[in-house]
Formats: sequence, C-alpha cells, structure tokens
Amino acid sequence: MRFLIDMNLTPRWVQRLSAAGHVAEHWSSVGPATATDHLICDYARKHDFTLITNDLDFPQILAHTEKAKPSVVLLRGEPLIPEIRGDSVVPAIEGCLAELSAGAILTIDWSNRPRVHLLPLR
Repeated sequence: MRFLIDMNLTPRWVQRLSAAGHVAEHWSSVGPATATDHLICDYARKHDFTLITNDLDFPQILAHTEKAKPSVVLLRGEPLIPEIRGDSVVPAIEGCLAELSAGAILTIDWSNRPRVHLLPLR
C-alpha cells in the first residue's frame, strides 16, 4: 500500500512503514509545509495514497465532500512516534488493507481495537 504521512507526524514513519513492505512518503518531501489540508487530501487522492495523520480535519473533509478517497489512518493518543506505536499501528493497517484499498477511515488508539468506517461517509 502507498502511504502519505502528514506534516503533524514524524518522517520516521516512512522508514517504519517501508520496513513493513509499504511505500511511504512524508508530506515534507512532496509539498510545502504551509499546504492546506484540502491540498494534501487532493494530492493523496490524485496519487492513490492512504493518508496517515492525527488531524481530525481529514475525516471532516471526507464527510463534507462525500468522497470515497483518500483513505485515512487516524492515529489518536500520544506519543505518536513509530518507535512506540509502530508495533500496534502496522498490524492494524495490515488487518484492514482491503477496507483501506476500497476507501475507509481507520482510527487507531491505545485501546488496540482499530475502528473502520467505510467511505464515503454519509
């Protein structure tokens, strides 16, 4: 799967996801730090990325636009670093690859019970 890591997360997520066999890029390597959430969302949709973020604006954008892409992995709960969260985030993503490929919002928190909402949101 292809992942675009939002500016609010460390670029170290790129290495963690790449080590798990995924393609990953951090927004800082493809666009300006001042980009709007709408621009990042459009870029992810156009280039077939699943967006990884902790920004609640992305699910709101998808709800308002009723679009089926991009999929979003929403990380909740601190710390948001791959050295601590990677061992739970990567398996949660891999357990939901079909849903993310079709269009979904995957919320991962410390409960270890990932929640999936299929897109488009209505």
